[in-house]
Amino acid sequence: MVGYDPKADGRNISKFEVALSGSLSGFVTRALISPLDVIKIRFQLQIEHLSRSDPNAKYHGILQAGRQILQEEGPTAFWKGHIPAQLLSIGYGAVQVYKTLRDAVATMYRTEGPLVFYKGLTPTLIAIFPYAGFQFSFYNSLKHMYEWVTPAEGRKNENLKNLLCGSGAGVISKTLTYPLDLFKKRLQVGGFEQARVTFGQVRSYQGLLDCARQVLREEGVPGFFKGLSPSLLKAALSTGFVFFWYEFFCNLFHHMKKADSEP
Repeated sequence: MVGYDPKADGRNISKFEVALSGSLSGFVTRALISPLDVIKIRFQLQIEHLSRSDPNAKYHGILQAGRQILQEEGPTAFWKGHIPAQLLSIGYGAVQVYKTLRDAVATMYRTEGPLVFYKGLTPTLIAIFPYAGFQFSFYNSLKHMYEWVTPAEGRKNENLKNLLCGSGAGVISKTLTYPLDLFKKRLQVGGFEQARVTFGQVRSYQGLLDCARQVLREEGVPGFFKGLSPSLLKAALSTGFVFFWYEFFCNLFHHMKKADSEP
């Protein structure tokens, strides 16, 4: 994790073990929250209102969307794109439309050229730095607040503190940068209109500003926050899990090293 000193809190672990802890925490977290990511993206790409009052809306709630995806596509649908997500792939459209990651890469490159892999890069770059900064800033602030309001005898459960503060930091950070995430998803699926007709209306965007203008004109301000509820749930669980599992693996390596050093 950025800025972590493995010796600052008494855990004498190497930088490699710190890096490995971060990688393992990210891998486990990604696997656990993948279903929420699938639902969130379905919400973000739906032009129709996320409401039962709209007869054309395919999805209108987290539980309803989960049930419908399960009925229509089976449980594996909740892990569509899991492998490229683990590899930090940015091509959401590929994993939704094509049979395999290899097929997706080959077809996208052949039909649209290398630039297709960078669709949505602008909002991604704009959002990634403040999001990461917000996460760590709010995480540290919430930890100080937690220690201030919690009695000394209640501070022994470090895992609970890390989980709660990490979740809170994730919720705040995701809310502040959410519209950029929506723009990114809308731009990334450009070119897959034919494959997405069963999901409702389809739009084409010429860039970030055009996407923002169309969303505002056709869907209003609430359109910028479509899918926010599963996104916040995902952010809370994701950030909480990341810090939880990171601290877990750091402690595990620390205790393993301590056990090996004892006679």
